[in-house]
Amino acid sequence: MAKKILVICGTGVATSTIVIERLKDWLKKENLANKVTLFQSSVANEIGRLDTYDMVVSTTIVPDEKKDKVIDGVPLLSGIGTEETYQRIREKILQEDK
Repeated sequence: MAKKILVICGTGVATSTIVIERLKDWLKKENLANKVTLFQSSVANEIGRLDTYDMVVSTTIVPDEKKDKVIDGVPLLSGIGTEETYQRIREKILQEDK
């Protein structure tokens, strides 16, 4: 079953679009694209539904009680810490597939 990954930002338009495109490229390169389904939205629209996703990549602040499910997506924008972020995403994608 494909993992559901939500990419969110403040408005669901600008930075989440950049991150989701970079994530798509990386997933293809790593041969992981068939293991995930990507979704894009704003934090306000999804905050009550974060538990319906396997993973959330966010470029904005999320409430503390939801942070355990969230991966910081800012490195995918800035280029600083990108490999560590992709490694965390890879681990979560493959977590149950071992």
